[in-house]
Amino acid sequence: MSRPTSSPTSDPTVSAARPPADGDRVDAVVVGAGLSGLYQLHRLRELGLTAMVVEAGDDIGGTWYWNRYPGARCDIESMSYSYSFSPELDQEWEWSERYAAQPEILRYIHHVADRFDLRRDVVLRTRVTRAVYDGADHRWRLSTDTGRAVTARFVIMTTGCMSVPKDPAISGVDSFTGAVHHTARWPREDVSFAGKRVAVIGTGCSGVQAVPVIADEAASVTVFQRTPAYVLPARNRPLRATEREAFKARYPEFRQAQRLSRGGTVFAPPTRSALEADETERTAAYEAAWDEGFLNGLLRTYTDILTDEKANETVAEFVRSKIRSIVTDPATAELLSPRTFPFATKRPCLGTGYYETYNLPHVSLVDLRATPIERITPRGIRTSDGEHDLDVIVFATGFDALTGSQLAIDIVGKGGITLRERWAEGPRNHLGLVSAGFPNLFTVLGPLSPSVLTNITVSLEQQVEWITDCIDHLLRNGLTEVDVTPSAEADWGARVAELAARTLYPAVDSWYTGANVPGKPRVFLAYAGGLDRYREECDAVARAGYTGFVLSSSADGRSLSDLNRPVHRKRIMGCE
Repeated sequence: MSRPTSSPTSDPTVSAARPPADGDRVDAVVVGAGLSGLYQLHRLRELGLTAMVVEAGDDIGGTWYWNRYPGARCDIESMSYSYSFSPELDQEWEWSERYAAQPEILRYIHHVADRFDLRRDVVLRTRVTRAVYDGADHRWRLSTDTGRAVTARFVIMTTGCMSVPKDPAISGVDSFTGAVHHTARWPREDVSFAGKRVAVIGTGCSGVQAVPVIADEAASVTVFQRTPAYVLPARNRPLRATEREAFKARYPEFRQAQRLSRGGTVFAPPTRSALEADETERTAAYEAAWDEGFLNGLLRTYTDILTDEKANETVAEFVRSKIRSIVTDPATAELLSPRTFPFATKRPCLGTGYYETYNLPHVSLVDLRATPIERITPRGIRTSDGEHDLDVIVFATGFDALTGSQLAIDIVGKGGITLRERWAEGPRNHLGLVSAGFPNLFTVLGPLSPSVLTNITVSLEQQVEWITDCIDHLLRNGLTEVDVTPSAEADWGARVAELAARTLYPAVDSWYTGANVPGKPRVFLAYAGGLDRYREECDAVARAGYTGFVLSSSADGRSLSDLNRPVHRKRIMGCE
């Protein structure tokens, strides 16, 4: 398969490294061309390395290429959910809305790729199927579904936190005579719901965003809900030119504050327990947060929302009261009210008009706990209560989060051990970055890192920069590979579990713990100590000479200098 090409950039910060041809040995392969993969490519070029990004999709964009369902948009404010590495990029891009929709975010990603001439090193429509570590050559040998084979010293997995859709596992899907869509694999062409009877199965973030938009067009919408979500109002609106300019004026200070923040968003942290305030004061604080329209707005009010059940219940009941005030039918309002898990222990949703949609006469709600789906039929969906005749079924059933995208590839490390075998009881790694026995294989936004508990654009930049600096350290010191000690891996796993145990997260069945995928080990999958603390821990490891990592050179003394890389390389911003 030929590689996409584009005209050279005049940007002097971009390396003119030779693009690899089929079968070439390259310095690094990046798997996935989303926000993480493109930034990793940019940083590898600054080291003077030859790099290739391999992407399964027809175009770049990652999450924002695949998730093009109706209503898809970010739940972090646009001017925060963007790269911070280029002050010029901050000033030149114009966001149109407070919360950008999928098409605008994808245009932004394309703009970045063109501005930094990244497309010429991206191979599209090619899925990595296998990666085997050759201990004799100290290289990874990658196989793809197109037959293309590539070898590389370094492999960086930027395959996404939420990129492997969860199979709905409902019998009879193939028998349905209407249209079937999954929110995570939406068609590129327009899908019309005009005059159609539509079912939406799933009420996580994708379903919450899609339902109101589909309801605007469809003849009828039936939402099949197993577990209700806590849905907060986005208060989305167009951005005024004056506020964009004011934000841009303070971008340098804001970006620095983001890097030092707990979650990649900037706000004054709370100082009091919810239980120290009386009901009137709490309600006023919650009302203000509800009106502000932030995903973590209610979590910003008091210190113990995620650590104390009684404190959490004050927020949960506040949200339920809001649902009762919006949804006119009391029975429907109760079905939409979460009561089986604490607030924010499953990811909250940011929506626009979600609860209001259930007041429309052509929208109905089916409680799958009371009347479960038995099968899909040629005509529609049969539950224990009867059959629903349909024209379209939309699955919004979520993902095999954090580990799914890596375990979908047959990754074979030292001694022939596969990553699936190593992770049979849950993911193991050090700092969420490297697993023992899989040298020079890095992961961005993977399990046991802050990833999904943060603004991922800030997290991915931190991890890409750390990985790039680690590779730079190897190159400058004539080292061949970086591996992890089993003890460091065990200590990190215990550290992540201990931090999670201080919160209400682990006791809840959610995709945070893998509970949404049958047979998946129940492990809390994210670092809950905050991005600021995680950054400090990563930096401390690097300053101490990469504590817990095993750095080694090849027996015959060969190193990457054999690949004619430039002698002088730029230091990486923020990684000193």
